[in-house]
Amino acid sequence: MASTPRSAASQKALPGPHHEQCALVLQGGGALGAYQAGVYEALEENGICPEWVAGVSIGAINAAIIAGNPKPLRVPRLKEFWEGVSSQLVAPAPPAQWGNQVREFFNESSAAMVSVLGTPGFFKPRVPAAQYQPQGSLAALGIYDTEPLRATLLKLVDFDRINRNCPDGNVRLSVGAVNVTSGNFAYFDSADRLHSSPLGPQHIMASGALPPGFSPVEVDGEFYWDGGLVSNTPLQYLIDQPAAEDMLVFQVDLFSARGHMPRNLSEVAERGKDIQFASRTRFNTDQIAIQQKLSHAAQKLAAKLPPEFANDPDLMKLLNAGSASAVTIVHLIHRSKHFETQSKDYEFSRATVREHWAAGRADVERSLADPRWLNRHRPAAGVNVLDLTKPAKR
Repeated sequence: MASTPRSAASQKALPGPHHEQCALVLQGGGALGAYQAGVYEALEENGICPEWVAGVSIGAINAAIIAGNPKPLRVPRLKEFWEGVSSQLVAPAPPAQWGNQVREFFNESSAAMVSVLGTPGFFKPRVPAAQYQPQGSLAALGIYDTEPLRATLLKLVDFDRINRNCPDGNVRLSVGAVNVTSGNFAYFDSADRLHSSPLGPQHIMASGALPPGFSPVEVDGEFYWDGGLVSNTPLQYLIDQPAAEDMLVFQVDLFSARGHMPRNLSEVAERGKDIQFASRTRFNTDQIAIQQKLSHAAQKLAAKLPPEFANDPDLMKLLNAGSASAVTIVHLIHRSKHFETQSKDYEFSRATVREHWAAGRADVERSLADPRWLNRHRPAAGVNVLDLTKPAKR
């Protein structure tokens, strides 16, 4: 996971004449989250440092590490996490010339080991097993024990930093989870001093408590599961928050909504998981664009109306349909290689983790070198979505 110098093509990291609040949005996806770490490393190298990081599941863990450390420590802490969780599967991957079937067998074998042994610093098999735990206890509600993750978070994340204003720059943190009993989605936000308790490891663990693997996590007397059960990306949450300035959002997805027709049952399972956890990101961005256009049209209409309509409640509803600020969404999508299978989200081998990390870096460099990024302008209708990476060949 060694760093590489900035490319000459991406020296102009933040084109545009105006300031934008920069946000990083991280989807859930287990072992695929190493892609997000590579994305962050490349963004930082190109002078792009988010002021707001939002995540779900593994995205919440990466987001907490970023927000919970000063800039010089963020990439080292991310590397420490990903090197740690892959530390028991360090065998090299087979050479490419051995063919895709051999590599697929390697990946499936690595994932099988994780399902049996767990992964260091993250989760381990529950002993005794959940079915032998007292009925109704939290231990009876999850196959694995995630206490190793609590220890890892306390080691790698400065939660005091997240919950206070730091003189060297605070990064806002928002993580999503689902209330087990109500089924409602909830966000834990470091900027919400009124309704949310100070963020701690329990909030991050709640966001990643995917059943039936992991037990729900208690937060302020309520129990929560993985936010990916309802929505695997926090993009809508960011857009819905009041904004006084334009926003630049890097949306990092670990599952691609678009894909190829499956050829066998293994690919059926992988494609189904992609569709399930892609969380309709493109639908969400389309809806955001519609909201922004409605708000923009309402603003122009309001300027033409007589003064007595200024406080009309119907007009106010139209004006509040979207943000008056412009939003640029740079879409970065992990696209599976031909040898990856339905187990890709729990395949924590060192070789695969490093490949995902490198893929995240490469997609950022490709996006920032694209003329559509370098020549971009403030969206005339309020929103602009840039997907500048190419689908992988299969």
